[in-house]
Amino acid sequence: MYNGNMSVEHVQKLIDFHTHVLPGIDDGSRDLTETGKLLFEESQQNVDCVVATPHFYADRFSVEKFLERRSQALQSVLADTEITQRRPSLCIGAEVYFFPGMGRAEKLRFLCIEGTDVILIEMPFVQWTDSVLREITDVIQKQKLRVVLAHVERYPQFQKDQRIWRQVMDLPLTIQVNGGSFIKDRRRRKMCLRILQEHDRFLLGSDCHNMSSRVPNLAQARAVIGKKLGEGALAAADRTAEELLSGALNYGTTK
Repeated sequence: MYNGNMSVEHVQKLIDFHTHVLPGIDDGSRDLTETGKLLFEESQQNVDCVVATPHFYADRFSVEKFLERRSQALQSVLADTEITQRRPSLCIGAEVYFFPGMGRAEKLRFLCIEGTDVILIEMPFVQWTDSVLREITDVIQKQKLRVVLAHVERYPQFQKDQRIWRQVMDLPLTIQVNGGSFIKDRRRRKMCLRILQEHDRFLLGSDCHNMSSRVPNLAQARAVIGKKLGEGALAAADRTAEELLSGALNYGTTK
């Protein structure tokens, strides 16, 4: 874990659960050079495994086209020996933006983190409705997928009616919080700490996109959480991440 001095003593794998490190596929890394810098910075922060989660928008690409583009981006990283020598392990998934009908979408499972039944969903940045609740419930109950809600701290400002928010958050799912939300904005940090205290299953992700404005930052975030909530909170997050990725860590992790 990270203590106040950011020294490393963690036992579980340290996993960055949400990143945009694959080159040229979305608004994240522009090219292999930037990917190399992002992954090297992750290794400098003692991250063991990076989950690459490029954006998937159902209204822009078919699942097949997305998977083809993701595979090409991944292969370009694996073929770069300089990057390969200095990076953490990679798991491959997607950040799936909510879309109507996702609860019944036959190909949704192909967007899970490879080797798992875990899907990272970005929720709509509007007031959630009963139909949103039904779709997420169907993903869990009918599709039998384990749902992780991406950067959950970004949605409350849109939920003037808290009813659906509370019902969604009561579902058997895991929430992911961005590292950056613990670092710069005091009000956002306070809200995030409260969210972590209210939910047993949470994960951390840097949601890194580049080396300028949206950087790998788990070390700083973990220092804040460890100081405010204790090392036990970090241990719980690490256990949850490793549990969700157990299939990927045994199946498809690339080194």
